[in-house]
Amino acid sequence: MFHFGIEHEVAFLNEQGKFADFSCTQFEDFNQIIQALPIYSEDYAHLRIGDAGIKQKRWYIEGFERFTDSEKVIDCVPKGIEIRTTIHSTIQGAIAELSHSFNLLREVSAKFGFTPVLISFNPFHVGFNPNPPLNEYEIQRRKASPEKQTANIPMLTYGPDLNLSMVGLSLDRLIDMGKKLTFYSPYLVPFSFSSPFHGGGCWNGLSARTFERTGARPAVMVFLERQQDLIKSTPSLTKIARLAAEVGRIEFKAFDSCDDFGLYAALLALLKGLILDKSLTGRATIPDTKLHQQSAIVGFDDPNILLNATQALDAAELALKDDRDVDLLMPLRTSLESRKTPAHKLIDTYKQLGSIEAALKQTYAN
Repeated sequence: MFHFGIEHEVAFLNEQGKFADFSCTQFEDFNQIIQALPIYSEDYAHLRIGDAGIKQKRWYIEGFERFTDSEKVIDCVPKGIEIRTTIHSTIQGAIAELSHSFNLLREVSAKFGFTPVLISFNPFHVGFNPNPPLNEYEIQRRKASPEKQTANIPMLTYGPDLNLSMVGLSLDRLIDMGKKLTFYSPYLVPFSFSSPFHGGGCWNGLSARTFERTGARPAVMVFLERQQDLIKSTPSLTKIARLAAEVGRIEFKAFDSCDDFGLYAALLALLKGLILDKSLTGRATIPDTKLHQQSAIVGFDDPNILLNATQALDAAELALKDDRDVDLLMPLRTSLESRKTPAHKLIDTYKQLGSIEAALKQTYAN
């Protein structure tokens, strides 16, 4: 028996049609949207609130938190809004809740002049530098984990966390599955590529997010109950669960964002199949940076990427042969056969319309 959840980051254009990032957007601009969205008190067994109090709902502002000389957050520089689902026993349940939450977000954000758009790496800014610069407390705080040390990278990226857990998975097998998905990550991520822009123009690849992020940041995170079971690595593979519902969770973090939530269903089914599979032998504690970067540039046009992606999909399909979720894999087979990714469609739209903003307006069409 599996459980599933999705965290999906949303970028926006503002009322002027400009990309609404940290350069032109304040916390309150997005907070007015959050305040107008409903709260579900029954969610708290599933969802972490956090110390800053920003994560009170299924929607919250994603950004760079600022501190003075203590753990108290005094500001949050925004990059967008994240939607998170509660925990579901089926992939379809998680997708249905995500779709409902996204539709609510789109409806409410329109009232404040914001339009959700799909992109997985900031198409205009290539770096984020905190202003004012980090103080001494913040500098020391960032040394607490490999992920805090690279906390500037997520200010440029928009991507999902696809969460799943399997009842009865032993500690050793849980960590082993994290290593397995880390190893196969560079072959899986092209299915989702959606960040072909960089520095205000078309990039020379398909996923600027993957190129800049994965390796410095984790491909997979495994949530454990006990400190003594953690594996020391940079980036981290394991992390202490922050609430009971997180214990045993495998969080795949390397995919780009998708505006077709049916593709998330396919990717969750793929991950489920790979956990059930017993034939694939590849394992890695940390993601292969160079291989992810090669994948980010050429995707399935690389014969090695294509071969290993095909083997992974075949293995997942075989492992799910008696499971109705096997039908969810169909879009991935189509992508392999065509060697196309969502980024190809974004590039074509950009070439037709002549601007990044115009191309982004065509996303989330359904």
